[in-house]
Amino acid sequence: MSIAAVSRRTLVKASAATMAGITVLRFAGPARAFQTPESGAVVPWNDQLADNPVPEVIVKQLDWESLDSWITPNDQFFIIKHYDEPTIDVSTWALQISGDVANPMSLTLDDLKARERTEVTFTLECSGNTGLPFFDGGIGNAVWAGTPLAPILDEAGVSDTAREIVSWGADSGEQTRGDSKITEYFARSLSVEDAMNPANLIVYEMNGEPLPPLHGFPARLILPGWYGVNNVKWLTRIEAIDRRFQGFFMALDYVSIYQEPHGDEMVWTFTTVGRDRLKSAPARVLDQDGDYLVQGAAWGAEIAKVEVSVDSGAWEDADLTTDGSDPLTWTFWTYDLGSLASGEHTISSRAISATGDQQPAPDDPRLATKTTYFESNGIITRRFTAA
Repeated sequence: MSIAAVSRRTLVKASAATMAGITVLRFAGPARAFQTPESGAVVPWNDQLADNPVPEVIVKQLDWESLDSWITPNDQFFIIKHYDEPTIDVSTWALQISGDVANPMSLTLDDLKARERTEVTFTLECSGNTGLPFFDGGIGNAVWAGTPLAPILDEAGVSDTAREIVSWGADSGEQTRGDSKITEYFARSLSVEDAMNPANLIVYEMNGEPLPPLHGFPARLILPGWYGVNNVKWLTRIEAIDRRFQGFFMALDYVSIYQEPHGDEMVWTFTTVGRDRLKSAPARVLDQDGDYLVQGAAWGAEIAKVEVSVDSGAWEDADLTTDGSDPLTWTFWTYDLGSLASGEHTISSRAISATGDQQPAPDDPRLATKTTYFESNGIITRRFTAA
């Protein structure tokens, strides 16, 4: 018996109790982002986003300055689309569980809905969020409902020789490989052990409604704690394979490239985008008759505190206005700026996790040497003008 087999069996056995806890714990949350609504006029940021040159990819972004809800409504949730939106006939659609399994399965939407239903509230972030000058709204918090993935894989009988679980979407596009043009379907892979995490869901509802078409109808993956690219939309097939999967969106795109020291030498390193990283951002500034208040959010871990620096001054604690104990959902904070001299000011925020990790500065070696925009979780500084 392999170690992987023991791990799978243990995870599946524990899944019912674990998921029951997640369902209750992560569904409850405040209605508003900042609990006690604050009056005042929103002061526009001076550093507004550059024009979006890829609206066909970054279809929608969260508007930070109008943020007032802990749960992001479906029509305000960010949308990333790598290829054209697929047309899916739900009457003929079925999710195939195939590959290195003993019992291949074909599950219709009704089959999925007939299985154990689980809800999880999870703040989903695109790994490219804040890594580009025209992209800072690739984040949103939703209640996702579906059925756990692990029991389905267990019923399918994933082989001891399986190494990875590949999730395939219906969206596809033309790619050039050498002298050939090929049609490639969107796909991402996980290790078998990661795929068997009892928190992972095959989801068919978002905020109490059927998945909207651009959010993956009829079914998508939700992997709590992982960047958005891993949460494959428009699922068609989940396949167990006995080797590493090296599709375009694993080996070539969504890869972080940076330098790290090895002895006296700096060596280029390539890693595929994976789990969420600790992060915070100022959302908006309110002018309250000459006194100013900044509001923001933090996510990517269990949040112990958020610190704010004004005009590159000392770091001071912000007030957490939502509970930071859930590592899967964002935490909101406020900081009273008081009266300010007329002119431009800067606001920086950094999050500190319950384990003591701190959001890195932009000159952190891993961030400073990075040549790709994915997983950019350095301290964010915004500029505004006080009257």
